[in-house]
Amino acid sequence: MTKHPEVIVIGAGAGGAVIAKELGEMGIRVLVLEAGPWYGNKKWPEPNQNRGRAQESADTDDLDGSLFRRQITRRENDMNDLVTGKFRWGPADRRRSPWYRNIPDQSLMWQNAGIGGTTLHYYANSLRAFPHAIEEWPISYDELIPYYEKVEETLPVEFAPTTSKEALFYHGAEKAGFSLNQTLDATSPGYRPQPNAILPPNERLMDPDYSMEEISHMEGCTLSGHCGQGCPYGPSYERMAKRSTNVSYVPLAMKTGKVTFRPNVFVTKVLTELDANGESMATGAQIRDTWTGEVEEIRAKAVVMAAGVIESPRLWLNSKLPHNPWVGRGLTNHFMDTVTGTFDEETLKEILGTPTVDPFVGHTSGARLDYPGLGMIENLGESPGLAAQQLFGASQAGYDQHLESEIWDQTGRLVGSDLKEAMEDYRRTLTLLIVTADDVQYRNRVELDSHMTDEHGPVPFVHYVPSKEDEKKRLQLAKTATDILRSAGAKEVHRADLNPNVYIHLESTMRMGFVVDSSCEAYQVNRLYIADNSVHYNSIGGPNPTLTTQALAVRTAELLVQKHF
Repeated sequence: MTKHPEVIVIGAGAGGAVIAKELGEMGIRVLVLEAGPWYGNKKWPEPNQNRGRAQESADTDDLDGSLFRRQITRRENDMNDLVTGKFRWGPADRRRSPWYRNIPDQSLMWQNAGIGGTTLHYYANSLRAFPHAIEEWPISYDELIPYYEKVEETLPVEFAPTTSKEALFYHGAEKAGFSLNQTLDATSPGYRPQPNAILPPNERLMDPDYSMEEISHMEGCTLSGHCGQGCPYGPSYERMAKRSTNVSYVPLAMKTGKVTFRPNVFVTKVLTELDANGESMATGAQIRDTWTGEVEEIRAKAVVMAAGVIESPRLWLNSKLPHNPWVGRGLTNHFMDTVTGTFDEETLKEILGTPTVDPFVGHTSGARLDYPGLGMIENLGESPGLAAQQLFGASQAGYDQHLESEIWDQTGRLVGSDLKEAMEDYRRTLTLLIVTADDVQYRNRVELDSHMTDEHGPVPFVHYVPSKEDEKKRLQLAKTATDILRSAGAKEVHRADLNPNVYIHLESTMRMGFVVDSSCEAYQVNRLYIADNSVHYNSIGGPNPTLTTQALAVRTAELLVQKHF
């Protein structure tokens, strides 16, 4: 397979795995190249210890749920440490450093390398774009709906169950004057359960005749709150409760008999030649084995970049593809913030019937408030270590003791006894994440660092500064979220005031209409397609971009085959 693919897909994350499955079902031979390791594949039983004997895998018999369960440990540090964790942007060999990006201080670039990409640790929130945001795109919202529906059915996407933190969120939102939004296509402010790519809770979850160990081997969510550390709950590799693409779309792609995945290879160059019309045409990829450093070239009839919002423009520029002033430009980031309310036991007993919220129970994020025009607000229930980091350990405002506010009881970074006191109340807290619909700014960008290189070429330099208008939108959402917490009865509210360089929902660096056409084929390089968040025309209004990328990937596969096969 490796020597004669018809299409090369670069990246096995949200977009790459989806387009590979769709192409495979249409009879196209596909090779997916992934820079990171493969967890849960018998050909790499020790993916972080050695190279393994195999180069690639195309048979679902190689997939092993028991092996996956042993490797996805759920421990915060083992999985999500940005330097040494399994879910990091770096080579499989954890003794080696992560791959470097030149980004400002106080930043968090939460992305993964590996089969499944960043969906390995995402919360599985599977939202459609806000329809009003798509009005600016070269394609219509109505055109996207059947592709949304296909992905929602395939993953599948289900409404999140209600645990204590969701019940408290809904109570506060209703008290604050919002109503239930009963459509997937949000056009007005309202709250609703998150549509998540997570299987419904196990039916025996409350049956005392079954132990938690037994239930974790059955089908269905266990509400154990490990979405961020990966989810190893399920009867087999393909039926794990959280539907990251490694356990959903990757097996489906392999079952077509047409798709091969090759982990541990970093694509360093897109190969091109001139076609009969004298125009540039993609013909393959140059790759570097991340264990041995060996370099080789692979040819194909078409190439799909699905390397992500940072690496796709970096690869374009490192490949010296034709100049386009919008390559890498227009970066959006859903300028984020968090507010955390602390409740007393009496208030919680009155609302929930229990003295604690226990935010780590249930989906990590199971409820949301859509606010078209501003963005969205969702609840957040990370495990304690990550909560301490995200809610109290990072801020552009400095330390709390230097700040005063009439809206928030605390703002900024907590340390020492203040942090200890805040975390002692952790089980009685509800945290709301603010996700702003930031606008495209040409100055926000990914470009090549002019001074620094690594083994894969010049490293990316990332620059993002929100506009004054985006700052106003974020502030309004932070006030709305605080009103929800106060309305629910919070006795104290802490605002993180996160710095802008928390990079989680990146989009728009290879925009449709500027770098690629409406089929996502590059204007300047024939047979080169893009299937990741970078082709989004804007930040889609604020919802998590994953489902929109997956829907576009299905559509792109259809159009690619119609034109070139």
